[in-house]
Amino acid sequence: MAKVVINKCYGGFGLSKIALERYNELAGTSHTYGRDIGRTDANLIQIVEELGVEVNDSNSKLKIVEVPDDVDWELKQNDGMEWIAETHETWS
Repeated sequence: MAKVVINKCYGGFGLSKIALERYNELAGTSHTYGRDIGRTDANLIQIVEELGVEVNDSNSKLKIVEVPDDVDWELKQNDGMEWIAETHETWS
């Protein structure tokens, strides 16, 4: 199973100051915004699990979802509320 971090409220994905500091500590980076971090990043998954609700900024409610390894998926969103959708072929 692949773990993916998504935002479950309108507003958009973001990390609290404490979460971003913890991420930078773990990853050895200096991100100033959480939006730059991949949603399957192991350090991001770890801080969401560690911090619980303290990981959220004022516009986010982060959650980890598990997607089966054999599923081709993509992140979808509407006004910041996100979900994982199975990728399908499209023609136009």
